[in-house]
Amino acid sequence: MGSYDPVVSTVNEIQAALPGLTDEELQKVEGMLREQLRSRKIGILYDDAYGIWTEDDQTSAAAQAFLLMDEEEKKREQP
Repeated sequence: MGSYDPVVSTVNEIQAALPGLTDEELQKVEGMLREQLRSRKIGILYDDAYGIWTEDDQTSAAAQAFLLMDEEEKKREQP
């Protein structure tokens, strides 16, 4: 007999609804999520008038930078 997890059910419902939202609705959802993160102080590195910068933002930016550096290094290794 399986157990019902209302949190998982809610997350699944939200995920299922996202593709059907308009761009404006998605922006609203993003804003609400950032406000929740802001109020909970979850993973926020910077929070100022320009917005918040999270650990995920930092990780993503670093990954992009390393990818560019790796591509440049490969170009230099080729004869």
